[in-house]
Amino acid sequence: MKRRGFAPSPQAWDFVQFCLAVCAADLACPRNTSADGWTRTISLTVGLNEPLTWAPWKQHAEDMLKVLTGDYWTLHFIDGGAPPPNGKPKALDHDCVSLLSGGLDSLIGGIDLVASNRRPMFVSQLAHEDSQRQRNYAGLLGAGATHRQWSHGISFSGPRESSTRARSLAFYGFAVLAASQIAATPVQVFIPENGFICINPPLVPGRVSSLSTRTTHPMFIAMLQALLTGLGVEVRLELPYQFKTKGEMLRECLNPDLLRAWAADSTSCGRFRTYNRVHCGRCVPCMIRKSAFLAWDPQMDTTEYVHDSLADSGKSSGPDDPMAAALAIVAVEDKGLDRFLGATLAFARHEDRAAYRRVLGAGIAELGVLLRRDSIL
Repeated sequence: MKRRGFAPSPQAWDFVQFCLAVCAADLACPRNTSADGWTRTISLTVGLNEPLTWAPWKQHAEDMLKVLTGDYWTLHFIDGGAPPPNGKPKALDHDCVSLLSGGLDSLIGGIDLVASNRRPMFVSQLAHEDSQRQRNYAGLLGAGATHRQWSHGISFSGPRESSTRARSLAFYGFAVLAASQIAATPVQVFIPENGFICINPPLVPGRVSSLSTRTTHPMFIAMLQALLTGLGVEVRLELPYQFKTKGEMLRECLNPDLLRAWAADSTSCGRFRTYNRVHCGRCVPCMIRKSAFLAWDPQMDTTEYVHDSLADSGKSSGPDDPMAAALAIVAVEDKGLDRFLGATLAFARHEDRAAYRRVLGAGIAELGVLLRRDSIL
């Protein structure tokens, strides 16, 4: 870090240390040893450079982690954090940070920023085969030498928890670290994710709370922003597509030619590694991907799927997501969207609720087209 010119503030560096500590605890604490097989009680001590700065935010941080992982956290902040690198800052010609995962939404986010004459620095987490994909996208979008591609490097012996609900914190920590090299303040950090996945409404009653990921949920992002602001970390988290479906993102992309060339190359599958880095075609992210292509241009979806059709009777790993989607669509059509959503939008400000409701309704409608095409409905 020092050799590469990084000189983050103690506040920013402590945030990175906090994020990685939480990720380590999340990986090291198996859920199957807890009373209900899911909810853990975790006590975590984090060494920081300025622990007193964090003291007023202890309860807030614990509540934020509960939203993210569904666990009960007790945090202890003590002296002893690794000192921040004190490199010689380099002037970088960027005006924002954008997360680049190798997924379709992050590709569209990068394309739209560049097309809007923004100068994003792209930040990625190393992710097996997606690592080369991330580099390809950064290169075609002109990131050059300022594509930051890092791994959290958490390694230990013993069992590892596979749910990784806190994994996104490493991504946000990396984004804050990258933002420390940009002169403008506050630095905008763009989190490109479609609104349906941001909210990730439970398709069936059994998928409430942290049983569905909250990585980009607006409530979590708002709590994370409040923590960063309170700590004096000058970044502003942005959810530019929180009111758009994935299909709308595709249709409204600002450089459709570039998108057509690369859209099918992106990854979306929640079981990508399970199927040897091939899209399963049946998980919720795959269904949303397929439905988005149908809403945009079906011929553009040249993705290789293990299950081309949701009606494929072949063996599938994981829950029966097409059935859950079908039940959700039937519930909306029979009882109305508001009855289906229940308290899903209780977090939203009154002035935003109609926009969230619209994007969730549109997302369900996009899924409905896919399920009817495959004769699930």
